Amino acid sequence: MNIDIPEGRDPIEYVWGEMVPGIGTAASDFSLAVYAHTTLGLREFEAARLRIAQINGCSFCLDWRTERDGRRVEDGFADAVTGWRTADTFDDRTRLAAEYAERYATDHHGLDDEFWSRMTSHYSQTEIVELSMSIGAWLAFGRLNHVLGLDTMCVLPGH
Repeated sequence: MNIDIPEGRDPIEYVWGEMVPGIGTAASDFSLAVYAHTTLGLREFEAARLRIAQINGCSFCLDWRTERDGRRVEDGFADAVTGWRTADTFDDRTRLAAEYAERYATDHHGLDDEFWSRMTSHYSQTEIVELSMSIGAWLAFGRLNHVLGLDTMCVLPGH
């Protein structure tokens, strides 16, 4: 852990809620909103989320699987995300979600006209904005938790 936590205090609650309450609470609300208000399909949502988790190295995010209506992605999905270029179980939207997440995190200046042509042929403008905001949240908060050493103690409220 790279932040001093008072004895007996929950690290996540302390850092996100007490240390910087004006920022941490808002960040937490945004992070949770990505899950509560998404319109994206489970597979594309998880492909983007898991690709960011893999890039960030956030332990909790790597282990987490989003559940909707009692459904989760299949076993082996995370491995397919790692190999998104050749995963034969991905449709175009899922593959693009993983690609977008990776490029957003590692080469956002390289998102060229060819990429955007493919993206807009499979996603609406609203879905692109939603996916962009989701990826931004996962990139920022997963990286924050990993850098501060909080990712081994992270638990999403209500889960």
